[in-house]
Amino acid sequence: MRILVTGAAGFIGSHFVRNLLADAYAGWEGASVTALDALTYAGNRENIPSSHPRLEFVHGDVCEREVLLDVLPGHDAVVHFAAESHVDRSVLSGDEFIRTNVGGTQTLLDACLRTGVERVVHVSTDEVYGTIAEGSWTETWPLLPNSPYAASKAASDLLARSYWRTHGLDLSITRCSNNFGSHQHPEKLVPLFITNLLEGLALPLYGDGLNVREWLHVDDHCRAIHLVLNHGAAGDIYNVGGGNERTNLEVTSLLLELCGADAGAITYVADRKGHDVRYSLDDTKIREQLGYAPRIGFEEGMAATVDWYRENPGWWKASKYRSEGRR
Repeated sequence: MRILVTGAAGFIGSHFVRNLLADAYAGWEGASVTALDALTYAGNRENIPSSHPRLEFVHGDVCEREVLLDVLPGHDAVVHFAAESHVDRSVLSGDEFIRTNVGGTQTLLDACLRTGVERVVHVSTDEVYGTIAEGSWTETWPLLPNSPYAASKAASDLLARSYWRTHGLDLSITRCSNNFGSHQHPEKLVPLFITNLLEGLALPLYGDGLNVREWLHVDDHCRAIHLVLNHGAAGDIYNVGGGNERTNLEVTSLLLELCGADAGAITYVADRKGHDVRYSLDDTKIREQLGYAPRIGFEEGMAATVDWYRENPGWWKASKYRSEGRR
């Protein structure tokens, strides 16, 4: 078996690759893995093994058709993580988000058709649904994205669905809640706040801190993707939630406790444009149809995440300060 993972040196993609190589996923033991990544600021070659008998790393962009046509032949499946994903950056400029998330997805799907790839999982986000005051989104909820990032992911979802409907591509879509865990670039809330606390810096909390997100450990997310890869139906969408709704202030308070700091470290800053108030996924479908359930508790997972960043300053300092436009 051969599987291509796009965005394989990023946060979630690299967890999936490492688990594949560790034979953590039933049905994919011994699989050969091709890790494709453009190594933008958020991709880190150190996130996956420098060498492994079953791993081939390809430094390439999902927007580069010829690269894909050269690499894809002989692969049984593709899991598509590659995306620009930081909302703040999309507010400043949407160009790269449209190029990678929309154009790159179309290029990849076309290349899969042309090279005979039999199975594709397109990894998306709950942000495509917009914001919800109460209740939870099912997979049939209308797409109402509110940021350029979310809009680009919604567009890529619709493209993916069209390749199933028009061309018969065996493709499923996953939409996850906010992920946390090791190896996440320190532009996102959890690693930014952890690393700032480790450096004695302030925590820039948007608005009143009462925006609500649902949190999911990255390893639980990757297990869900594996279930969809193996058992998901063509053309179907699967919400992947963690069941842990917290305000940003509650998340911040837990990180303060875990890092031995107090609320004096918080600096309230002007809210982000178009900031969604609340996300909440109904993931009944993947639980009942595929047997998914998260295994890693929120507090337990956050404690382990803090420990990882505390023990790996070389990794996060290189990631945090090598990119332009960082705080």
